[in-house]
Amino acid sequence: MNTEKQCPVPPSLILWIGILAVSFSAIFIKWSKAPAAVMGMYRLFFSTLVMLPFLRKKHWIQLRLITRREGWAILWAGIFLGLHFLFWISSLKYTSVASSTILLVLQPIFVMIGAYFIYKERTGFKGLVSMGVAILGTFCIGLGDIELSSTALYGDVLSILGTLAVSVYVLAGQDLNKKISPLIYNVIVFSIAGIVLMSYNLCTGTDMTDYPEREWGIFLLLALVPTIFGHGLFNWLMQYVNATTISVSILGEPVGSTILAYFLLNEAITPFHLIGGILSILGVWLFMYHPKSSAKVKKGVKQSN
Repeated sequence: MNTEKQCPVPPSLILWIGILAVSFSAIFIKWSKAPAAVMGMYRLFFSTLVMLPFLRKKHWIQLRLITRREGWAILWAGIFLGLHFLFWISSLKYTSVASSTILLVLQPIFVMIGAYFIYKERTGFKGLVSMGVAILGTFCIGLGDIELSSTALYGDVLSILGTLAVSVYVLAGQDLNKKISPLIYNVIVFSIAGIVLMSYNLCTGTDMTDYPEREWGIFLLLALVPTIFGHGLFNWLMQYVNATTISVSILGEPVGSTILAYFLLNEAITPFHLIGGILSILGVWLFMYHPKSSAKVKKGVKQSN
């Protein structure tokens, strides 16, 4: 698992901590009664505030290397990251944790499709078959949600829209990580995404301040646990293990979230959910381990939930 550097702690320990941390994202959202855009906005702003003290002069100097075209890419990445949070957090108001998080694992498939049109990258027959398996799993999840309620399928659609949005976010910024550190990139993109959600709240007249202490605690937990101790640890671990290891490990999130939702939220799991989840995760796992899958797709696999 090691690459050029020796990790000071066992990488598997960091992976398990990260998976557990990101698995709590959907749980915290389910516990909150605040609007989706408000939760997403404070999660992004609080995460940015936590990262700011770690910025140094060298990080800001890196921004001088960015061209105007790359600056636009950062802007679009921030906009679509904001849209991702809006759609995905909203989906959890209507559908189950299992359905919403499992549908998010389709992101590498959407990135592959986008890379085909943008970068003219192709994948082989086996890669297409694995994609078909993952998509078949989503249909099973949809059938399971139809059994649960009439609104669950609407939540599934929102989750897929959130997955599409985060895929655009990945495609827009995947080459920028070669020029600037993930720390300054995340600070800039998170700030833009937070402003997008704040603008949405202002336009819709959504209250952004009148919330009880419990809600503010959840906002802070969303920033610290799944964002900093989840994806922050994954980003740190990238210097010791390869991107595919991180990407495949993150597939454990829907499993962890579903188990937590069963015990903490009493959410039912139908046979369709179980079959669909297995097919979706298996399809994406086969796709990311397929040797013909493009390098850009593997490097660009990120989760933001």
